[in-house]
Amino acid sequence: MAPLLFEDIFNIMRIDPDGKKFDKVSRIEAQSDKFDAYILLDVNIDVYRINKDKRYTIGLATTLDLDGTPDTGYYNQTSRETLADRYEYVMHGRTYRIADVDYEGQEKGEIYVSFGGLLMMLKVDKSVSKYFELDQRLFLLMKRTE
Repeated sequence: MAPLLFEDIFNIMRIDPDGKKFDKVSRIEAQSDKFDAYILLDVNIDVYRINKDKRYTIGLATTLDLDGTPDTGYYNQTSRETLADRYEYVMHGRTYRIADVDYEGQEKGEIYVSFGGLLMMLKVDKSVSKYFELDQRLFLLMKRTE
């Protein structure tokens, strides 16, 4: 089983579209290439800087194990490679809302995740959103794409 539920390349459209609210957090608004997905995502810019002119690969997974072994909730201190090694920024959180919406005449799913207070809203085709469940543990993985 592949650990990634979703992965796409996003073009950053705006940073802090509603103005800067916190010193160390920025909200990005981005549109994807492959799945025509839209994302609003809070990023700790003290840890990971975001540039509007760059493209980012964003993935969502239920586990960091490359073989798809379910996450136990405990940190594994072994030195074996994980999905996190392939990305630059990783957050862990839970889905708290999933909704079906009509977006410009298309059926889309909205997935809401809280990463310890940093929030994400992903609007994506229903063929993708069907893989997400309420109160599901998720890892968000992000890296710059050339």
